[in-house]
Amino acid sequence: MKHTYNLVEFFSGIGSQVRALENLDIKVNTLGTCEWDIHAFVAYDAIHNSSRLDEDISVMEKQELLEILKDYTLSNDGKEHMEYSMLKTYSVEALRYIYSGIRRSNNFVDISSLYGNSMPDNIDILTYSFPCQDLSNVGAFHGYNKGIDKDSGSRSSLLWQVGRILQEMKDDNKSLPRFLLMENVPSLLSSRHKGNFDIWINQLKNIGYFSKYFPLNALDFGLPQNRPRLLMLSVYYGNDEELYKMLEEYFNGIESEDIISSYQKTKYYRKNKKTIEDLLRIDYAREYLYEEAIECTPNDTPSRRKIWNENPQIILPGGVFNSDVQYIRTITTKQDRNPNSGNLWFDSGVSGKSKFRYLTPRECLLFMGFKDKDYKHIKKRDVDFHKGSSLFPRDKIIRMAGNSIPVKLLEGMFWFMIKTDEFIKEGVRNGRT
Repeated sequence: MKHTYNLVEFFSGIGSQVRALENLDIKVNTLGTCEWDIHAFVAYDAIHNSSRLDEDISVMEKQELLEILKDYTLSNDGKEHMEYSMLKTYSVEALRYIYSGIRRSNNFVDISSLYGNSMPDNIDILTYSFPCQDLSNVGAFHGYNKGIDKDSGSRSSLLWQVGRILQEMKDDNKSLPRFLLMENVPSLLSSRHKGNFDIWINQLKNIGYFSKYFPLNALDFGLPQNRPRLLMLSVYYGNDEELYKMLEEYFNGIESEDIISSYQKTKYYRKNKKTIEDLLRIDYAREYLYEEAIECTPNDTPSRRKIWNENPQIILPGGVFNSDVQYIRTITTKQDRNPNSGNLWFDSGVSGKSKFRYLTPRECLLFMGFKDKDYKHIKKRDVDFHKGSSLFPRDKIIRMAGNSIPVKLLEGMFWFMIKTDEFIKEGVRNGRT
């Protein structure tokens, strides 16, 4: 598509949003990102910019980097603010990658410290996939139950920061993004959270947005992962009541099934539809894949045997693919637990190890719609930040994958957004607004 879309990604993670747009052959100009998790935004930089550092950053010394980074609100786990005293213990190599991840991706870092007057002009698309741990069933199990209650201090309540920034942009007479795209868990529609979600939609309307949400699943967009999600497209109409009426009529006839069927008719669905077997990396004759498999093989204990018995067995004893398994469970931030996404029979030959393994970090990324080369680029930055502790160990990459958005799912939603944009432009040409 010839038109270039200016993009800002809030809670940008490892960049599923920009990858999805590029997969649709859409020209993207990323004006800004916002992510405070150092592992996520360093991975974003490696995947979407370059696995190599800019020359000037590659020769910067530790004190110079610390002086630049001391005013940023950074996190080592995506949940809590990391103290500056901890940052000072990081290696100079790690600090260079952290600074690169801020500078090259135009990273605002902490959404709570971002103000509307600092936002770029002429934004076409603003995406926001705010933290879901206070909304998801898994989060509730672990005691995260504050939801998106305002002023609750929960990570999920960062949603309201998005509204604050948009309102500040409006108050400063800055141009507002033409489209907003939200992604989160379907439990936003539960009785516990629906009232807050309705308030959010009404706040967007007061700012000048028409919104409609759609329950969707990655399964329907070419990824063999059962991952139900809630996505919402908001279109800016400002004070144009005629445009509002046109959007109301247009969206009234569109449901989740229409978004699915429209995308499935495109070459992007047919070309990239994957099966489980396509995404597993079980050619253990390749030493690096064997080593990755070993790393995800638990010790042989009763609790681990229970995980094998009580979760989907994707590869059966003897290395046979289980044809009854058509898709994996949702990729979460941990695989070495019960329940998990599924397990593979694997006889490592190592004494004391189970004869099965979990999904590897590489496979978790692949099931989210990323590529082998993306994993490779991330691992190129796997430097020690403390002695014996690296930036991208197994569990960090699995967590990043679990916190990400299925790329193919976003492709479907962005395809719908493009069609909506064409509808609006056609209406303008025909004098309907």
